[in-house]
Amino acid sequence: MPAFKDELRGTWYVKFYYNDWQGVKKQKFKRGFPSKKDAQSYERKFLEEKSQDINMTFQNLSEIYFADMKERLKSSTLHSKKHIFDTKLLPYFGYMSVSDIQPTDIRNWQNELMKQNYSKTYLKNVNNQLTAILNYAVRYYGLRKNPCHQAGSIGKNKAEEMNFWTREEFEQFIQSITDNENVRMSFMVLYWTGMREGELFALTPEDIDLKEKKLRINKTYQRLHGQDIITSPKTTKSNRMVPLPSFLCDELRDYIHSKKIAKSERLFPFTKNYLSRAMTHYCDVSQVKRIRVHDIRHSHVSLLIHLGFSPLIIAERVGHEKVATTLNTYSHLFPHQQEVLIAALEELGN
Repeated sequence: MPAFKDELRGTWYVKFYYNDWQGVKKQKFKRGFPSKKDAQSYERKFLEEKSQDINMTFQNLSEIYFADMKERLKSSTLHSKKHIFDTKLLPYFGYMSVSDIQPTDIRNWQNELMKQNYSKTYLKNVNNQLTAILNYAVRYYGLRKNPCHQAGSIGKNKAEEMNFWTREEFEQFIQSITDNENVRMSFMVLYWTGMREGELFALTPEDIDLKEKKLRINKTYQRLHGQDIITSPKTTKSNRMVPLPSFLCDELRDYIHSKKIAKSERLFPFTKNYLSRAMTHYCDVSQVKRIRVHDIRHSHVSLLIHLGFSPLIIAERVGHEKVATTLNTYSHLFPHQQEVLIAALEELGN
């Protein structure tokens, strides 16, 4: 793998041949490397990617993977995956050949992760990222089998315990917010609609039909690299119209008018971190138990279940892709439904 010195510029360059994806022989010329080693490293990496050789390093495979996924995933999803790769996968597997990664390597990596103070759901997510890229290698680059399947998984798909507020706890919390109308209104909308945080932060006055008492959700917000990013919602079902109670419409009308918010401006121009800090503060003020901002969504669903609404109606309102998601997530909150069912059958029998 030769490299050549550019005497005029004092740098190194490479010139070599490769076959493109159609099998056509082409020449590659690249200059400007500070050292011979850098030039040779570039050629080696380039040829690995073009040859689709499963003996490429995990680092090179990850670069191919992200280049392929760039047009297939939302920028926010891509950013989250990339962060996990950079901090959890590449430090351990980066320089290993993909074909050399064994189930024992994965078990050792998992054991190191489990020594850290990560949540069960986060561990599951990190492990899923490794499984996904090695599935990609199996499907497109000739890896014989995914060693993750033999190594087994870690973590859990959902938290063991779900926190939420009762209606009384929410009222106690919201009444303590007397000095920040932006924050108070954001929590009102979250609790009475069950929407996600990103959906809340993307809301504009154009999304609210006060006459029809409905709210349209068709986008989500995230702060990435210091920039405000608006993208499509999490799933297809997340695009939805959410009916609003009259009292919430009245509050929204007054809020938009008093703040003089333009039609295309965000109703709540702050971030998840800001709202999380505000929640901690007002939980202390109100002496209500501390839950996550996302748990307000669970609180809304709990309220709907308590009022007797079916999983289908709830799934449509909160934007779950499948009713099964609602049932799997909130099954422990539906026990009274069995009592209602038996009561109905007893009535038929009399």
